[in-house]
Amino acid sequence: MSPLVPVLTSRVGLPLSMLAASVLLRSLSFVPAVIDTDEGLYILQAREWLAGTWPLIGVWDMHPIGAPAIVALALMLPLPVIFAVRLLGAVAAGLSAAALCTLARVLGLPAIPAYGAGLLSIALTTNFGGLATNTEILFAPFIVAALAFAAREGVRALDDGLPPRQGRVAAAGLLVGIALLIKPVAFFEGCFAFVAMAGPALVARLLTVASLSRLAALYAAACATPTALVALAYAVQGGFGIFLDVWFAAPLRYLGAAISFRDGAWMLVSVVLFLIWPIVLTAAAALPGGSVARVKWFGLGWLAATTLAIAAPGQFFNHYFLIWLPPLSLLAACGAWVLAQRLRPARPGLLIAALLGFIAADYWTGDAARRIETGPGFRHADPVRLVAQSLQETVPAGSPVFIANYHPVVYVLADMAVPTRFAFPQHLAGWYSGVTGIDADAELKRVLATHPAAIVVDRGWWTAMRPPARAAVEAALARDYSLAARVLERNGPVEIHRLKDPLWRR
Repeated sequence: MSPLVPVLTSRVGLPLSMLAASVLLRSLSFVPAVIDTDEGLYILQAREWLAGTWPLIGVWDMHPIGAPAIVALALMLPLPVIFAVRLLGAVAAGLSAAALCTLARVLGLPAIPAYGAGLLSIALTTNFGGLATNTEILFAPFIVAALAFAAREGVRALDDGLPPRQGRVAAAGLLVGIALLIKPVAFFEGCFAFVAMAGPALVARLLTVASLSRLAALYAAACATPTALVALAYAVQGGFGIFLDVWFAAPLRYLGAAISFRDGAWMLVSVVLFLIWPIVLTAAAALPGGSVARVKWFGLGWLAATTLAIAAPGQFFNHYFLIWLPPLSLLAACGAWVLAQRLRPARPGLLIAALLGFIAADYWTGDAARRIETGPGFRHADPVRLVAQSLQETVPAGSPVFIANYHPVVYVLADMAVPTRFAFPQHLAGWYSGVTGIDADAELKRVLATHPAAIVVDRGWWTAMRPPARAAVEAALARDYSLAARVLERNGPVEIHRLKDPLWRR
């Protein structure tokens, strides 16, 4: 074993090295203003929160408030907005990787493949839109840490004949509870965490039905505590109805917009083909040799839970598959260990490093080459930043503007006011307006009647708007606005229309 391994896997070396690797592998994320549009909504919610208006009340979303809460912490740093938020994503990916390495070691995987699992998980996040600081990136550290607690208690039951400790169960529950504040689909991995804690003790007859029930109640209470505190905070502000709508009603409305089974199946096939090398290594874990049974079965159970999390919303968006990456990285490292023991039993570490390193480099370079060649901010100017700059040149800072179907992060980059709670384009003018539970056409009519200082439209995505919304915006543009600037985007021009006779020009 290399003398570097004990240093890198030490209590201090592990998180520091994983954070350094994450910043390096995700460094290209610091360039473009937009990688995933959802991220811009969390940034906008965070800005409004720091200005005194809580998320959902100031800017609506169908997700809980965990993502904008963490993003708000990043925005408090004296750094440019995009840099601060992408740095947050790199920190989250690095902490997830460190927790994954710890989890692998608890399950009995040796240091080199365990460390490789962490590095592989970071490299894989450069795909599926994972360079954006999205919900899947943000809740992963809490879930993986909770599963590390769960694995430790499960192993303790099997090896030492001791039941799960209540403090560890509560700690795992609180971590899952924080993850649920970021995205509710963490529920499935939260359930798996409890099974991993209580299951081995139950099989070993260390728990009675009564003690299992008490443990389950403690875990459920810990999971629910963060949400209960948020509910109380909204109730104090008179916004309990908004809390109930976002936490319970909006997800049900979202399920009503599920894509077809055929489209979901095609998406799943394409993702499996893309992840074929980690999957091949996962299959290698079934080969005889190596003490990997615990790692294998834990990883497969975790993978099943994440599959349910991906499938539950019925949408299969690309970034959902980021949830697969931690368990798949664990299983791939397990398979690499088994394969290396069979092919190079004297020095398996070198082969493991070569296998996992090659796969990680392949996925990283694939994204990096495409991003450098065609991505905004590299060979070409970043159109999102150009739109924000043009908007600043068109109307005064702080003016209310309406971004009809473009990226909401422009509100923040241009320092403009939001004329509606429903600032995400697909929630108001787009095809997901039914998720909001409001009359979207009436709200759009109200927004246009306030005569925002400017309206931003992306002609390349014009057909992504509902026909009534398109007609209403076109009528307002023809009646009250003049074209002030045009920025070329990949699919077509983005237009900035200025109010013909605003008060600030008189």
